Amino acid sequence: MFLLVRMAFWFGLVLILLPTGTAQRGPAGSEVSASQAISAASATVGDLRGFCERQPDACTVGSLMATAIGYKAQAGAKMLYGVISDAMAPRETGSVANDARGPAAAPKSATKAAIQPASQSTLTPADLAPVWRGPAARKDSKHSA
Repeated sequence: MFLLVRMAFWFGLVLILLPTGTAQRGPAGSEVSASQAISAASATVGDLRGFCERQPDACTVGSLMATAIGYKAQAGAKMLYGVISDAMAPRETGSVANDARGPAAAPKSATKAAIQPASQSTLTPADLAPVWRGPAARKDSKHSA
């Protein structure tokens, strides 16, 4: 959490120190010198260092919120990565029967074979046969008579 506070602070300081055009000047007396900005920045950092000692509950809740936001950001990044991966993935899968010169140079029969989808039934009859059938039925002498 402090990383975000520090980043926001330094970003704000950089924005304050950036020069402005002459047409965008504020009212007279509103100029801030670099030394005033640096002393204000150091006072703010000093005040933020003691914040968790003064408000421990706020720091605890803030750290829990930062953790929850981090998890949400991670889930969002994974979702965005999945969407981008799906969008960038090639539309055709499997081997394509085009030679190195491109699809126009490939024979017509090879092009038709590449368009037809491959069979998904790859199991043999031996693969489809059940492996286990349970114990064999007992032949009792009582029931055979």
